Amino acid sequence: WILYLQNPKTSAIVKQLVAEGNVGELQKYFGSRMEFGTAGLRAAMGAGISHMNDLTIIQTTQGFCRYLEKNFSDLKKRGVVIGFDARAQFSSGGSSKRFARLAANTFISQGVPVYLFSDITPTPFVPYTVTHLKLCAGIMVTASHNPKQDNGYKVYWENGAQIISPHDKGISQAIEENQEPWPQAWNDKLIDSSLLLHDPYATVNKEYFKDIQKQCFHRKINKETNLKFVHTSVHGVGHKFVQLAFKAFDLSPPFAVPEQKDPDPEFPTVKYPNPEEGKGVLTLSFALAEKDGAKIILANDPDADRLAVAEKQESGEWKVFSGNELGALLGWWIFTCWKNNNRDTCAIKDVYMLSSTVSSKILRAIALKEGFHFEETLTGFKWMGNRAKQLMDQGKAVLFAFEEAIGYMCCPAVLDKDGVSAAVITAEMASFLATRNLSLSQQLKAVYDEYGFHITKASYFICHDPKVIQQLFDNLRNFDGKNTYPKSCGRFKVSGIRDLTTGYDSSQPDQKAILPTSKSSQMITFTFANGGVATMRTSGTEPKIKYYSELCAPPGNSDVEKLKKELDELVNALEKHFFQPEKNNLQRKTE
Repeated sequence: WILYLQNPKTSAIVKQLVAEGNVGELQKYFGSRMEFGTAGLRAAMGAGISHMNDLTIIQTTQGFCRYLEKNFSDLKKRGVVIGFDARAQFSSGGSSKRFARLAANTFISQGVPVYLFSDITPTPFVPYTVTHLKLCAGIMVTASHNPKQDNGYKVYWENGAQIISPHDKGISQAIEENQEPWPQAWNDKLIDSSLLLHDPYATVNKEYFKDIQKQCFHRKINKETNLKFVHTSVHGVGHKFVQLAFKAFDLSPPFAVPEQKDPDPEFPTVKYPNPEEGKGVLTLSFALAEKDGAKIILANDPDADRLAVAEKQESGEWKVFSGNELGALLGWWIFTCWKNNNRDTCAIKDVYMLSSTVSSKILRAIALKEGFHFEETLTGFKWMGNRAKQLMDQGKAVLFAFEEAIGYMCCPAVLDKDGVSAAVITAEMASFLATRNLSLSQQLKAVYDEYGFHITKASYFICHDPKVIQQLFDNLRNFDGKNTYPKSCGRFKVSGIRDLTTGYDSSQPDQKAILPTSKSSQMITFTFANGGVATMRTSGTEPKIKYYSELCAPPGNSDVEKLKKELDELVNALEKHFFQPEKNNLQRKTE
């Protein structure tokens, strides 16, 4: 590794540890190579094969390049796109921009055209560019909402969706076979004079905002609305692009949180740069909204592919919508706009909406009543993006897809979650509702009144020990003796089990799960006799064991408080009996 390395900062870190004889730290850096999965790479920046650094980026890109050469005979004609966020780490010399340039250099050295964004860009612009320019693949250098020390390498296939298996295994194998840096691998200055280097920034910014305007249905209301919005990009890339999106929809620009609008890799005003973590990330947004009289807050994560929304209630309190609640609102809104613009009643048979299996089933309830199709996929937009493309290729209209982790695909031009289009479409929805004297919260209640209440609760435990996680799930699979799952959870009787790690599903005649299974990640779903559903799964990118729970009631059952109490009790039982946090030394999510 040292022989290949030409970055003086990471080299100095390793040499110092060797001089000190610090075996523990060296083990951390060199114990195991970062695993290339369907989410690409994500790890801390720093020295060694287990971290994101110049050398691991070069090696990864060499492998990816060879894999693409095998799969595309026209790779040297079509090329790839590379984007990057604003992450950087002074101590190791690593930054998203540097990694993106090294990746571009790798492809160009092999005669492959590269469309390298000249400036920071939201993650959704990369899949958009793959589709729009008909490229072979895309790379986005970002760690999304992870802590500041992390970075990542996210990969898209020619269909504009994130890669799924077996591509991850093929790329991983090719990386192993291409460890030694190619000649000129370190000399990224070569790309600046290359005819193979293109900058898609201006074209994509123009075309993307033209394409999302196809989802703008109330331009007159947008121009006239008195509703005020606050936007925060949480020290990430989103500010400029959300401002442009509002302009494209003829909405007055949102007030930007001044302390957070410019990119800053230190994320100085937040503990975690993740709007999903709740009100703590939105403190400055609340203060600005109070000062400027804004009723709605729109918050993107640092790479602008996710969106959180908060609304000031009549009580003066702020309500932060969960991903499931905003999914319900956007699903209702996008279908309503489609219905108003499609008078042909036969067209509905070709309309689809998607959500991940751990998200609320509210779209299923809307689909059943309105007559369109709903499908659920495995967790993650890689599955929804690929399924959406399959359906679109069959002539179907995929109006909307969402996951509870505040990810929304509102526009078919991007086959991934997109926090920019979601922000402006939410603003148009709120502006329209204001003309009917309705708030987002009131409309959410109306959606639940019409289609049935869907009460959800999700959280996670932090666990840094893979053995403990494995043991926890093994215990669930051998609860009352070998190969027996729990029959109850406290007072709640278990009526069905689906284990997508092993492929078992008690509800199927052959007891085999329909959704794809994966032995490399843990995921068990319990259905309870009271109609509740709870899923426990490991995170692919963070040291978390997550859970998702939901209680659904048919339309007309308006005793929400009773449903909430029942779900709270179910979740408490789940934590106590299935997670056993004290015994397993699990750390609870904290605000």
